[in-house]
Amino acid sequence: MQNSEHTVLLVDDDDAIRTQLRWGLSKESFTLKLANDRPSALEAQRKLRPKVVALDLGLPPDAGGVSEGLKCLEEMLRVDPFCKVVVITGNDTRDHALAAIASGAYDFYRKPVDLEELRVIIERALHVSGLEEENRQLREQVDAGDSYDIVGDCPAMQDVLETVRKVAGSDIPVLVLGESGTGKELVARALHKASPRGEGPLMVMNCGAIPENLLESEFFGHEKGAFTGAHARVKGKAEYAHQGTLFLDEIGDLPLHMQVKLLRFIEEKRFQRVGGREDIDVDIRLVAATNANIAEVIERGDFREDLYYRLGVVVIHLPPLRERGRDVETLARYFVSRIARETPRRPLDLSPAALEAIRAHSWPGNVRELENKIRRAAILCNGPRIEPGDLDLNGTASHSGSIPGDATLKDARNWLEREMVARSLDQNEGNISLAAKALGISRPTFYDLMKKHALKNA
Repeated sequence: MQNSEHTVLLVDDDDAIRTQLRWGLSKESFTLKLANDRPSALEAQRKLRPKVVALDLGLPPDAGGVSEGLKCLEEMLRVDPFCKVVVITGNDTRDHALAAIASGAYDFYRKPVDLEELRVIIERALHVSGLEEENRQLREQVDAGDSYDIVGDCPAMQDVLETVRKVAGSDIPVLVLGESGTGKELVARALHKASPRGEGPLMVMNCGAIPENLLESEFFGHEKGAFTGAHARVKGKAEYAHQGTLFLDEIGDLPLHMQVKLLRFIEEKRFQRVGGREDIDVDIRLVAATNANIAEVIERGDFREDLYYRLGVVVIHLPPLRERGRDVETLARYFVSRIARETPRRPLDLSPAALEAIRAHSWPGNVRELENKIRRAAILCNGPRIEPGDLDLNGTASHSGSIPGDATLKDARNWLEREMVARSLDQNEGNISLAAKALGISRPTFYDLMKKHALKNA
């Protein structure tokens, strides 16, 4: 099979047009191959595997209609769903061209042929095809474990991956810093997966989601009768993480009294359950993360400097999505590809306008926000391509409609509570701390309300 990287297949039964395009595009950065009907086009596609096809809808034996061209489009996409098919149509068949777009065509072009316009469309289609191929290669690397499930090609993310590779084999503590939604837990899981402890447990503890009076019990466990309601001995996260990794998320929210206990635990690698007297030794690797400006938190006395140095033997800084350049496109295509595999529909695509909107957005919620928007668009979009309106980048989505007319007072209160929590999450791009603060409640209370109303922040 020939190299298809820059091959474009032109399917048209008009000898004059084939001659014009062969002459006008022969010196471009792609190789132009020709076919004049559906059988020859399908044979050429199977042999050459072109990235882009320019397809005239009026093919024999229905040269005056579009049935043969639409059938050719359907069969081509069945052979290669990722092929970019640009349909060529006359002025009187525009509606049929739009129908072809809805069936999976990449774009359409109306005769008479203008070489410069067609060249731009073909080059753009080749560029998009190349980006999709890069994304599929990244996906293969992820599936093989080479990238530890972290997708990104910008220098900052490559530095993150390199640091993960270097420190994964040791047991030194790692502190991951970055804004909410940048993928801190993903880095923690990568460190665990790539370490000799990868077959052991990975225990995750969100320090900001647990009520302060339960933190010590959650971390160290407790003995029966240690406090009211302690009806049995319960192991804590530290004990369950033995011979594995303990990931402490939102470490910047840890109260000072627990910071003292954590510091002693790091130094001694032993602890006592709440209400217990027996020393318990554990072998664990600590990874911590926070979205707080840790220097400011230390300066105002809310975080111990000695604990920071214990946790941050190696510090990994995750860049916000707005500073990752083309990674936003790569990630968007990655999420589209993954969602398409998770659902029974044909492969999805992003329109050029949608890509432009994604590039222009500031993404305050980072990768988490991008994934949420893509998932929403994949559900709501009409046809196989996501358009800018499907992405809801202006934050105008509605969550719950209106209060039912037959609702009781209790129903109305629950509806309003859920609506306000969901809206605060949406307006603060998934940042739990900001969403809770906007509603004037604590983080643990906010988490309780999310659980009550089955709201997810994924």
